[in-house]
Amino acid sequence: MNTKTFYVDRRKFLKGTTAALALSSLGAYGFETMYREKPWRVGLIGCGWYGTSDLFKLIQVTDVDVIAVCDVDSKFMDSTATQVAERQKSGKKPKMYGDYRKMLDESDLEIVLIGSPDHWHALQCIDALKAGAHVYVQKPISVDVIEGEAMVAAARKYNKTVQVGTQRKSTPHLIDVKKQIVDAGLLGNIKHVDMCCYFHMRANGNPPLQEVPDFLDYEMWTGPAPLRPYDGLPHRRWWRTFMEYGNGITGDMCVHMYDTVRWMLDLGWPNKITATGGIYVQKEGKSNIADTQTAIFEHDELNCVWQHRSWGTPADPDYPWSFKLYGDKGTLSGSTMRADFVPHDKDVEPIHFDVLYEKEKYPEDLVEKDNELNAAPATRMHMLDFLNAINNGTRPIADIEEGHISTASCILANISMDLGRALVYDSKTRTVVDDSEATKLLQRKYREGYEHPHPDTI
Repeated sequence: MNTKTFYVDRRKFLKGTTAALALSSLGAYGFETMYREKPWRVGLIGCGWYGTSDLFKLIQVTDVDVIAVCDVDSKFMDSTATQVAERQKSGKKPKMYGDYRKMLDESDLEIVLIGSPDHWHALQCIDALKAGAHVYVQKPISVDVIEGEAMVAAARKYNKTVQVGTQRKSTPHLIDVKKQIVDAGLLGNIKHVDMCCYFHMRANGNPPLQEVPDFLDYEMWTGPAPLRPYDGLPHRRWWRTFMEYGNGITGDMCVHMYDTVRWMLDLGWPNKITATGGIYVQKEGKSNIADTQTAIFEHDELNCVWQHRSWGTPADPDYPWSFKLYGDKGTLSGSTMRADFVPHDKDVEPIHFDVLYEKEKYPEDLVEKDNELNAAPATRMHMLDFLNAINNGTRPIADIEEGHISTASCILANISMDLGRALVYDSKTRTVVDDSEATKLLQRKYREGYEHPHPDTI
């Protein structure tokens, strides 16, 4: 038996017609840019790390005129606007807004990218749809289940395309994995899935209360969420450590892996969700998100099990944030960086897949601050899929409804953990079956002055 691992070279693989067909059928494309005679009129809400990065990827793949950018941090906003002027063909610096509603009223935008914190996603997405724009919104799409239902309803009512930033579906090596391993049947009957994240990513400090700096509109940053006493800039990791603004590590990281698994295995809503966990180790700081959590998403004869720990060591050092599909013919491990198929038959060779980088093709990636080089090709493909769906009037690969299922499932896992019992969600009635207490938790209370969206009143 030849035990040498087979490595798939993405660059060679793309030369074949089979690859082109695979890319086309899975929502990615054999071409690298999409020409448009008249540039797309684009606006960005949220000029932080990922919002700006998403915008730069869009600029790389099509003709755009970034009309406006919006952020409550004037320093962030000016930095992004300046960089946009350097990157877009017109050389123009977009107009800057501190209030996204004013931007939507004045700018006549065709596409709006949303990279704000999670607690703002629903209102900003729905308002952008009402203003006539197509939307690219980061994951998780919402902080409660009813927000997500309202976002789906708005996308359908206004007949607009909404792409969710779950770009693993557009990740080149994972597209290959789906076609060559999963769809080809090499795993056989898949009857169990493990998903995990063991990154030490939970901010857990005790900063003192401070004066709000003059370049930050903290009231507007907080929006519909509870107003915490100001203890420093909330950007990047700090806001994610509070349940007031997000859904913990499960909402941040499980949503990616569970969404990928659902795509690979063609799964819809889970039949039942059970979760346990809490703050078991990192008790000393202000953070109120779980440092340890296990969730089970039950499907027909298939459990998808999530585990995260923001302490300790990963179960598999090669796959600290990943999914593993277990079949009766083999096991598939996958992450943003690699994938490995290990067959049970010793006469069948294992197959290894590596992440695709495009550093030479897009040298500007190398100078972009905090750019995730491994994710850049995936985001570009995701943008192309988004534009293709707009042009053809079809659903994108990460359509808002799929993003809602993945997001809501993670939110329900958090509710299950808090209540200490299994939950069954009925998406038709928008209730947790036979559980009035859990049903009340599907919608968070908004701060005074903000109206919670509802699918029945969109």
